[in-house]
Amino acid sequence: MTTLTLIAKPDCHLCDVAEQIVETVVAELPDDVADRVVVERASIAEDAALYEQWWEKIPVVLIDGELHTHWRVSADRLRAALLAADPEGASA
Repeated sequence: MTTLTLIAKPDCHLCDVAEQIVETVVAELPDDVADRVVVERASIAEDAALYEQWWEKIPVVLIDGELHTHWRVSADRLRAALLAADPEGASA
């Protein structure tokens, strides 16, 4: 399993764009890979620790807990990272 975490906040235009890109990229992955991607959403408005760490960088995308990107999300780069992170795809 690959965990993609999108850290955002309400009423954030870049966050809305990032969420659309994440949804589109995951939907366009091969079904077997997409089935192994878990998308989690977190809000800095609801979590003081996340706010302290990420407030000036949202939206933030983590893949398996590691920073993938912040501010702007590239669909091509995200797709490549998710395919590379797929444990079964990497060995195939």
